[in-house]
Amino acid sequence: MFNLNVIKSLILTASIFVVMGVLGSEARGAEKLADRELVPMPKVLSSDMPLRDRITDPTPATILPPSSTTIGQSIPSSEDVKPPDWAVTALETLSDRYDCQTEDPDRNRASLTRAEFVTSLNICLSQVNESLAVAASDRKIAAEPSDPVTKADLETIEKLQAEFATELTALRGQVEAIEAKTARIEKQQFSATTKLSGTVWVNFTGALTGGDITTERSLAQGGNSPFIAPTRVNGVPTRVQRRDANPTVSNYVFLTLNSSFTGKDMLVTQLVAGNANSPANQLVSSGFFNTWGTPLADQTGTPQAGSNAVYLRELSYTFPVNDQVRVAVGPRLNAYRYFDQNRFTSFLTGSGSFNSSGSTLFAAIDRGSGAVVSWNINPQLRFNVGYLGENTEFLSSAAGFNTSSNPAAGLFGSTNQTIGELTYSPNKDVNLRLLYSRSLIRAYNGFIGGAVGEPLPYGYADDGFGGRLNDAPADTVVANFDWLLTPQVGIFGRYSYGKTQINPVNTARAGGSTSVQSIQIGLGFPDLGKKGALGVISYLIPHSYLSGREFLLSGGGDGGKQQELEISYYYPATPNLAIVPAVYAIFSPNNFQSNPPVFIGNLRMQFTF
Repeated sequence: MFNLNVIKSLILTASIFVVMGVLGSEARGAEKLADRELVPMPKVLSSDMPLRDRITDPTPATILPPSSTTIGQSIPSSEDVKPPDWAVTALETLSDRYDCQTEDPDRNRASLTRAEFVTSLNICLSQVNESLAVAASDRKIAAEPSDPVTKADLETIEKLQAEFATELTALRGQVEAIEAKTARIEKQQFSATTKLSGTVWVNFTGALTGGDITTERSLAQGGNSPFIAPTRVNGVPTRVQRRDANPTVSNYVFLTLNSSFTGKDMLVTQLVAGNANSPANQLVSSGFFNTWGTPLADQTGTPQAGSNAVYLRELSYTFPVNDQVRVAVGPRLNAYRYFDQNRFTSFLTGSGSFNSSGSTLFAAIDRGSGAVVSWNINPQLRFNVGYLGENTEFLSSAAGFNTSSNPAAGLFGSTNQTIGELTYSPNKDVNLRLLYSRSLIRAYNGFIGGAVGEPLPYGYADDGFGGRLNDAPADTVVANFDWLLTPQVGIFGRYSYGKTQINPVNTARAGGSTSVQSIQIGLGFPDLGKKGALGVISYLIPHSYLSGREFLLSGGGDGGKQQELEISYYYPATPNLAIVPAVYAIFSPNNFQSNPPVFIGNLRMQFTF
């Protein structure tokens, strides 16, 4: 069964990377041409540097960048002071040799002031700078007057710099001050303390099946909702056949305000809106919504599906305790800012599906109220520890979720998670992470699982007979690594193990536990075709049940083992636009061995500002 699917996947993989190689060769050719046209700006000439040193220095430098007449008029000089005739003649000679556009057509030589002369001199010397850069690249200075950048020119420049040193220094200070102000304005955007940034995704997604897909859903709900737990008939969870999954076009938006009051702290306020519902969600079992075959950016991100309503996704404040320790607190902390990171599986640039971008067993609470302490023990060793009470943007408080703000449960009531992670980085190419999480999962409507029961993981659990459960503790261990083998090739992987306790409300039931593991391995290809691009191949088994399958109300299937292959390519077309095609192949979907494969294609346009 699996061999045929693997062959299909390998053919698909080879086809995609052939296309990537063609695009990459064109992009690299364009980059090489651009490299030949660019000339680095040399350093500033110093009038007290011996001329012979400047001639033998392989990177001879020149003076100030060009400036406007307005700036030049403000340098300390009287309007009626004229420049020496020899200086005017020298500037005219340099202007002719290097085609400097220095003269104002409305002015003449007799009326030229010293301030105006310095402005023209600065512009011309900037033009000479380009010739000096070329000479530096050739590692020589010409001796003949017919050649560019002669020794005589350098001696003339040195004499002009000495004569107008005060004015040029003042002009340089004004230019640097303006550049500093401009940089500060660009960084601060609209506020002295706050920077606004945003990311907008536009998704084109389709799903293709080889036949009907068996799902575990509630027959009473017509099998249309993956949010409603199924029931048991003769001890077996109810099943519904699904096939209809039409292509979709959708959007997802982040607006982030980063505010710093001391330069070392950071207040993060992030808003989210979206209207997506991936076609794959038509085919999943109850509790699997937004899991397999769904890009993380192809979602609504709010309780109001398809509404584009704006919600608060993150609100946290981070401050340093000392040079090694930082603390983050807030009513809505993002767990993935601090835990289970990987250079090849960030949904922003790497493998982008829900299942591939992080451990499928780790996050009982994606966002929550609480605190995280980050300790940089040394350059190679880091330790993060945190506590979060459920408070996430995609669950409705009115429906009884987000317990940290509900006085009936509170911050330390049910649905919470304590996490610790140790990261070892022996060098910049290798990161090894070991994570442990202890969760307490609230039994919403008497079942464990669904949108918040990820340590199960996903799906739903009952007492094995259709009866309800009490709140369930869960333990999860995750080992995560990424290794850059060469600048162009890397490998990554995750192994996760989770165990959830099953405590029936009916004390006559024995209860027990459900144990599950998740395995992921993949390859990353940085700078594939272009600097900043990233190709990723990710293979995973998202949930392989080791014991306690009898407690699964949905997710257990017929004993099959779901497997997933994801191929994605992040291509930064411009500094503000990335194009991200991705293909997902799902084998034995919903853990039904009898189900045909599902193939999902997604094209994302990712805009940033």
